[in-house]
Amino acid sequence: MSFLIRLLLNGCAIVVAAWLLPGLHLSGASAALVAGAILGLVNALVRPVLLFFTFPLTIVTLGLFIFVVNALCLALTAWIVPGFSVDGFWWAMVGAVVVSMVSWVLNGVFHASRR
Repeated sequence: MSFLIRLLLNGCAIVVAAWLLPGLHLSGASAALVAGAILGLVNALVRPVLLFFTFPLTIVTLGLFIFVVNALCLALTAWIVPGFSVDGFWWAMVGAVVVSMVSWVLNGVFHASRR
């Protein structure tokens, strides 16, 4: 059940990011749900590997390279999911920040309402 809720929250965060940013394009609600699921899988499987291999660069940049890793994860999601596209790397960077912030707020609101 928790996985389904996270899938919906990720999908909502992607919808909000696509609505706010002209460089993110979404064809519909089903594409948003699939993108939310794929983004969750990418964050669970690919992101830790990327973080491991880019750890020295992350240390040198004082953690700022994590934004690049998040952008790569969002771009990979857009590449996999039909109906979800990102216009370029910088839109993926801004989109990853927006998706992270919206997801953080939605998770906080959802967990506060469950208590």
